[in-house]
Amino acid sequence: MKRIKLLLALSGWMCMALAYGQQYSSNSGAKDIGLQLYSLRDDCSKDFQATITAVGKMGYKYVEAANYSDDGKFYGLTPEAYKATVEAAGMKSLSSHTTKIIPVADLKTVDWEKIWEWWDACIDAHKLAGMKYIVAPSMPNNFKTLSDLQIYCDYYNKIGEKCNAKGIRFGYHNHSYEFEKVEGKIMYDYLIENTNPALVCFQMDVYWVVRGQQSPVKYFQKYPGRFELLHIKDHEELGQSGMVGFDAIFNNIDKSGANYLIVEVEKYNYTPKESVQKSLDYLLKIL
Repeated sequence: MKRIKLLLALSGWMCMALAYGQQYSSNSGAKDIGLQLYSLRDDCSKDFQATITAVGKMGYKYVEAANYSDDGKFYGLTPEAYKATVEAAGMKSLSSHTTKIIPVADLKTVDWEKIWEWWDACIDAHKLAGMKYIVAPSMPNNFKTLSDLQIYCDYYNKIGEKCNAKGIRFGYHNHSYEFEKVEGKIMYDYLIENTNPALVCFQMDVYWVVRGQQSPVKYFQKYPGRFELLHIKDHEELGQSGMVGFDAIFNNIDKSGANYLIVEVEKYNYTPKESVQKSLDYLLKIL
């Protein structure tokens, strides 16, 4: 099987994924790995140019931003300058964590016109930055009713529609609280089942799934093809805790629909740069 990056399919909503490439395969020996820049948040704030250069030299091929601001900039750079900086380091600007959170209490009264104005500007900036994905990194954790959660599903479907119109995919990134129940239904399951696959994909954070006392592989099997991005994360550096069954994840990754693997390190036993390098080395070794 060829080394592949994105989802292959021949019918329905899956066809639009062909515009982005081909699916990652556990049997392909793929080496193209991305980094969530939150892993180097302090370094990025001190010297973004030097940090990006270092990440490229480590062997990462893509980066995921975590610093979009309302002025339309990424790490203080215009979208075009951000893209150029990443590409000069030998990588691609793949995705970004950003969203406009609407508190649950405001869902019935929110000024949607202003919300959509914000999203239009946000999507345009991400397009200029060369990104293929915008990923909402979180949502409220205090839903009491499925009707309120459905408003969020509708919200995400609309964002996805706007993103699609600009050639970008929209996705959602989980933590552990999405595996709590609302009116007897696991919130994560409800999100997956009530968002349109043509409009909304999911970035599974495998560590937070485990912390939510769930199995990433079981979710691959239950909702095949919905997880276009995977956050590959552990309690510290990859492979350090023994909490996450990476072998099982990669043995079943074809079911996930994964397009890209993205490393994220939040806690460190070494310096952040050393931790990020060790995590990449571990991942390349087990792949």
